[in-house]
Amino acid sequence: MIFFGRLQEYKIFLYRLFLVFFFYQLARILFYLYNTDLIAIDSVTDFFNICYRGFAFDTTAILYINSLFILLSVFPLVLNTTKTYQKVLFYVYFITNLIAYALNFVDFIYYKFTQTRTTTAGLESLENESNKMGLLFVFLKDYWHVFVLFSVVSFIWIKLYKVAGFKEYKKANPSLGYFLTSIVAILITAGLSIGGIRGDFKHSTRPITLVDASRHVSVLSHADMVLNTPFALIRTINKNYFKKQNSIPEAVVLDVLKPIKQYNREVEGKPNVIILIVESLSREYIGAFNKKMGIKNHESFTPFLDSLSAKSLIFPNTFANGRKSIHGMSSVLAGIPSFKVAYTSSPFANQDTQSIVSVLNDMDYDTSFFHGAPNGSMGFLGFGNILGFDHYYGKTEYNNDDDFDGLWGIWDKPYLKHVNTVLAEKKEPFMATIFTLTSHSPYVVPKEAKGKFPKGYRPIHQCVGYTDNALKDFFNNAKNQDWYKNSIFVITGDHGNQIYYKDYMKAVNRSVVPIIVFKPNSNLVGEDYSLAQQIDIYPTLTDLVGYKKPIRSWGRSLMNDSIVEPFAVTHNGLNMQLQQGQYIYAMDSQKEIGFYNIKDKGLEYPLTNVSDSIKNVLRIKAKSFVQDYMNRIIDKKLKAEKND
Repeated sequence: MIFFGRLQEYKIFLYRLFLVFFFYQLARILFYLYNTDLIAIDSVTDFFNICYRGFAFDTTAILYINSLFILLSVFPLVLNTTKTYQKVLFYVYFITNLIAYALNFVDFIYYKFTQTRTTTAGLESLENESNKMGLLFVFLKDYWHVFVLFSVVSFIWIKLYKVAGFKEYKKANPSLGYFLTSIVAILITAGLSIGGIRGDFKHSTRPITLVDASRHVSVLSHADMVLNTPFALIRTINKNYFKKQNSIPEAVVLDVLKPIKQYNREVEGKPNVIILIVESLSREYIGAFNKKMGIKNHESFTPFLDSLSAKSLIFPNTFANGRKSIHGMSSVLAGIPSFKVAYTSSPFANQDTQSIVSVLNDMDYDTSFFHGAPNGSMGFLGFGNILGFDHYYGKTEYNNDDDFDGLWGIWDKPYLKHVNTVLAEKKEPFMATIFTLTSHSPYVVPKEAKGKFPKGYRPIHQCVGYTDNALKDFFNNAKNQDWYKNSIFVITGDHGNQIYYKDYMKAVNRSVVPIIVFKPNSNLVGEDYSLAQQIDIYPTLTDLVGYKKPIRSWGRSLMNDSIVEPFAVTHNGLNMQLQQGQYIYAMDSQKEIGFYNIKDKGLEYPLTNVSDSIKNVLRIKAKSFVQDYMNRIIDKKLKAEKND
């Protein structure tokens, strides 16, 4: 009796969860009806696609919110079916769910003012309001119909909840079957909950964030309908590192940073642009980038990149502006670095963003993003849609699991061959961003490649050698294509990785990556040891393609740009380092850490004899950067505007 009764419990438990999903979809429809002037949906197919895509985000929020209810429902207690226990479950279910559900209704109206789902950033904006209760009553008075609608929907929900019930067991003699059923149910529930909270069961896919709502929509505003407000709040808890700042006068900020830049290079025709972001490619691994490091018996693992560097313009003093792959994507393509919290994980990521993608779209380029991992891995697909790529090519489009590495995606060698095949069919001019993946933990290469590349001193070294060889094949194949001669190639890393040489273990040098600019048969050849960083790639390419409109960029064109002095900004998750001239200035969000000689990459010897004038220059530069970065992101000014 108890054994079969437990199965009945699970049926009712699933019915109650189904109700939550049903009412979240209802809230999505109501959200759209209240905001049809801001969210235009042209077809029934698009509407149902949005609702379908929203299921994953609803699942995450629902599992978080109902965690206690789920635990109390599946935990094997004989008293689960008593009236008292069921009454407790009823209150746990509705107190948690209705509080969270009400947030969706608030956004029916609040969205009209913010054009974004409410996040922790939105809540924190109320911190300084002294009349919170007064504001609440004004909201209820002005938008009474939303309150009435919420009450009606809640009433219906409660009625439907009570439809399914069961009788209390009079004899509570739990059998072995009762406990076995319970254990199986708990294990299944735990497994499904982990996948549901993450948004996917794939190892290579990170837990979904706000950016991922843009993965499957073609119109940016549709992402707000894919989301739900509880999810937006949950995923941005402790992520609102972004605060408005005004310590530096705006005129000084504009003068020091020149965040709006405009180039006037005359370019004949429209060169194709190919950006290769190589997973974990530190400068340490490349011989051409270590000529002046003074490392005794330095060993290179990139013979092809060394040979290509001799025919390219390279920047051996380049630094990454983030610590993860998605940080590298935003830094390289949009010139947006990541500090303590990644911009792409922030409450502000789903906004119109100027980038090399939007610039080239404006110039009628065909724009594509290539990554051999499962579509959506690393958050690339969602952020790629925000940037405006015309095409996304992932593991799905590759469509051949014979070349799957079993963990992350398609091996670099066959995938880069596939990229060449796709590019051969493109109409010029085109832009392609290619993100490799094999040089990633657990640092393995295909069976046929084992023993062919030096294993070096760290597990990653063999993988770097394999990827370097894959790049060699890519360029050899590209040489035979008509588009090759009229193309600009930029090669960089997303971030550093395993370190062997002591010089690269120093705090600032942990963020080193290369920048290689290659154009066949051009004068872009040489070594430039000026400070450079990933956020310089976007303005550099804007300059090289001859784009003459203003752009928003904290970086500079590396093509003899005299607008701002060369500098580099890095962040280790705790504090920021600004390198400029002969100095390094370190600071965190609360205090100044110190001034160091530019050669002191370990930040071991604070300088005590720096003049006040130099200190002020560095302080103002660092604070201006942080201030403009924060304010533009919060105020949604990530593109050049007429009033800048």
